[in-house]
Amino acid sequence: MKHILSLAIVFFLLSGIAQAQSPKREFRGAWIATVGNIDWPKEQGLPAGEQQQQFIDRLDQLKALGCNAVIVQIRPACDAFYASAFEPWSHYLSGKQGVPPTPFYDPLEFMLVETHKRNMEFHAWFNPFRALVDSKNNPNPADHVTREHSNWIISYGGKSYIDPGIPEARDYVVKVMADVVKRYDIDAVHLDDYFYPYRIAGKVFGDGKSYAAHGKGLEREDWRRDNVNKFVHQLNTAIKQIKPYMKLGISPFGIWRNKNKDPEGSDTHGGQTNYDDLYADVLMWMQKGWIDYMMPQLYWEHSHNVAPFGTLMPWWYNHCFSRHVYYGLGLYRMTNAKSGPWASAHEMMWQLRDIRGKCPNSGYSFYSASCFDKIRQPLKDSLRNDYARYPALIPPMIWLDSVAPAPPVVTISGVGQAATLKWQQNNPRKEPIRYVVYRFAGNEPIDLDRNDRIISIQQNQEFTDVDAKKYKQPIYIVTALDRMWNESKPSNKVSL
Repeated sequence: MKHILSLAIVFFLLSGIAQAQSPKREFRGAWIATVGNIDWPKEQGLPAGEQQQQFIDRLDQLKALGCNAVIVQIRPACDAFYASAFEPWSHYLSGKQGVPPTPFYDPLEFMLVETHKRNMEFHAWFNPFRALVDSKNNPNPADHVTREHSNWIISYGGKSYIDPGIPEARDYVVKVMADVVKRYDIDAVHLDDYFYPYRIAGKVFGDGKSYAAHGKGLEREDWRRDNVNKFVHQLNTAIKQIKPYMKLGISPFGIWRNKNKDPEGSDTHGGQTNYDDLYADVLMWMQKGWIDYMMPQLYWEHSHNVAPFGTLMPWWYNHCFSRHVYYGLGLYRMTNAKSGPWASAHEMMWQLRDIRGKCPNSGYSFYSASCFDKIRQPLKDSLRNDYARYPALIPPMIWLDSVAPAPPVVTISGVGQAATLKWQQNNPRKEPIRYVVYRFAGNEPIDLDRNDRIISIQQNQEFTDVDAKKYKQPIYIVTALDRMWNESKPSNKVSL
């Protein structure tokens, strides 16, 4: 009897560990970079059908690896992967700036349909101030911002940037992004780490004129930070006036400040930091509620001597100020690694385990998607068969919306080996609804935190379980998810 009891305790503990390792709520994303055709499309000038198929294939690959979100770069450098009245079609699509894909289609609209079809979120990734990737080559038409407002443009390190110190320039950038929010069904606006450009030794960012005009007695570094603060606040206000549920996420460089400069900083020794070099006071944005999630780019290994992952991960989590923190992971580090920590799947899996075990209701995003085509199979196998074996719902942002939908009302019928569920949904707000279908054994407790009991996340109000008769008296429950992933109370229980 003691032996049986011991085995039962061990089984219980292992089951608890397994559930802890697979949370029901977790952001699982991947960046899809378009600048330089890094991830999509693979080449410039491909026919529209080939571009579309490449994107579908990428979505299917990421979905199979457990992802529930994609972060897609739709404005690499004052150009557009969508129909814009303000900026030209990107040459990364057609091969020529200002020319749409052939045959014509709207890539953003297409990507949104395909992403939402798979019950994944689409985060529209903008580069706010980068104007030209090559300051010596301007392929844009005469009415482009770089030509009509050449006084806004600063060349630095071979690239050109819109000057964040000019109020009208900030207004323009916000207008471009707000236009997308207004016209397209994106789930979030996403910015990366490019505000002021990374500092280059011996080179001065030439914003002297705008500082003289708008500095108002501030030290230049404080003025630059104030410019970025104003921009972030203005952007968040603008997009939420259009759609109050619109998320704003920012993916900053992985170090806010070093501890040797600020006691609140991380115990790191980074040569550049957000606050001191990029003029991005990201903690202030979180603290004031101007952004909804932070996704620091932690592209370093645990053993890194300047910026160790194990130091930075908890530091960011402890400075979230009740907003969400997800983590950008450097998948690209594995692509050419022949030795060291990135030569195997061990470091990446260690990082994923750390996030899951130490940062509840968090998540991650891989940079970048096409690296999955180049890395060795073990990581993909671990993600597909172990780490992301069960689906995860995106953590809700209750400060944006905490009202869950009504629970569905379910009926069941059986034919042969299958059970068919149908349900009705009261949806007075007419919002997009997803449904989660759970299956439990007839003799086990109903626990909706168990994502290993989720057998479908879908939009249709009908589901057929073709394997129903393989289970002894299975019980089914359906819940409803709104746009913000708030989950309803459980439906009525049904069984054959």
